[in-house]
Amino acid sequence: MKKLISTLKNIWSIEELRTRIIQTLLLLAVYRIGTFIYLPGIDPVVMNAKYGNSTQDGLLGLINTFSGGAFDRASIFALGIMPYISASIIVQLLTFALPSFQRMSKEGEDGRRKINQITRYLTIAVSAVQAIAYIVQLKSSKADAVYALQQGAPMSIATFTFIAVITLIAGTMFTMWLGERITDRGLGNGISLIIMVGIISRLPFAILGELNSRLGGAGGPIIFLVELVIWLVVILSVILLIQGTRRVPVQYAKRIVGNKQYGGVRQYLPLKINGAGVMPIIFAQALMFIPSTLTGLLSDKSSSASSFFANFMDITSFGYNALFFVLIILFTYFYTAITYNPVQISEDLKRNSGFIPGVKPGKKTADFIDTIISRITFPGAIFIGLVAIMPAFAIIFGVNDQFAQFFGGTSLLIMVGVVLDSLAQIDTHLSMRKYDGLMKYGRIKGRTATGGSMT
Repeated sequence: MKKLISTLKNIWSIEELRTRIIQTLLLLAVYRIGTFIYLPGIDPVVMNAKYGNSTQDGLLGLINTFSGGAFDRASIFALGIMPYISASIIVQLLTFALPSFQRMSKEGEDGRRKINQITRYLTIAVSAVQAIAYIVQLKSSKADAVYALQQGAPMSIATFTFIAVITLIAGTMFTMWLGERITDRGLGNGISLIIMVGIISRLPFAILGELNSRLGGAGGPIIFLVELVIWLVVILSVILLIQGTRRVPVQYAKRIVGNKQYGGVRQYLPLKINGAGVMPIIFAQALMFIPSTLTGLLSDKSSSASSFFANFMDITSFGYNALFFVLIILFTYFYTAITYNPVQISEDLKRNSGFIPGVKPGKKTADFIDTIISRITFPGAIFIGLVAIMPAFAIIFGVNDQFAQFFGGTSLLIMVGVVLDSLAQIDTHLSMRKYDGLMKYGRIKGRTATGGSMT
């Protein structure tokens, strides 16, 4: 306890760190307040009374989780940061596929500025498409909460749609701006922190719901305590996955510039076991939303085809989890190939007079790094797949659907990864000022500490 109090005092005594923490909390508070502001033309009384406790499944449920419930509430931040994430993924794929984007990524700060500008423009386009789709879905599923659809409405449907779309686009861009401000002036990656806050905001209600169901006779408090222990074990396993790296030794040649000697020291190239981060789960969940769409389209045409696709809509079924598991493994290899370029790494080492002991520079080095990445990606992909289907097993064993989401999947990976990133930055600030770090032995390594993040 004395160590904890001393560490907190050291954190608060560093003016820059204290300012960053306060600014981060204030900007996150602004975002959370915005998630409770309804779109113009929405009846908040009807929305709270009829749809306050509604839940979404599939991709819509993922978006609602990331937005902290703003999607279901028809908030001005209903789309959250998802359009920006979609635009970032598209730009990353273009950087991998198009030579012009590859050249921009190698132009240093100027190239990154151009890519960021393209990402912003693409975010506007993606958010416009998603906003139109959201309004269409809102008018069909929650029509009684839309003023424009009622008799004697003060505004037409076209006016409501136009204002709502513009508001949703502005809400997404403002959320993106908040994320960038947190990254520049706050603590941690702003986009990831905004997503994490949305996820954590639903955690207390999920735990209370599970506790009430257990106290009501479904197992009692002992089963609830066992669930918490299992949940903590899963969290520790995810931490090991995120922290795990394969360190490849790199030797740099000695160089003498003037009277000083540079190089000649051995460093390590950290290759993450989970180099793809949480992206494989997001991609796989997006594809798993297709069966529900096909079921709706084929419901009146072919009952056999509709029932076949309906089997993949049950997240506790064998077919759903088997397909989900295989897709995650495939996307893990795909996204790792985008994240790590062995040829580029080999060229960078050669340019900086570095080499891997016992391996010839050039193609041999690239092949050596590619072999290591392939070997460590497989167990990482298996582990990610198991974490992703853990909520299904939790539901099968009687855990509340909302609390089961935190037993694995996207929510848990993002939550743990963002916390580790923020703690790693605090640890760095303490170490730079000759304070003891947060841990007595070793250093905290977040996702960005070894190169790679969700966003």
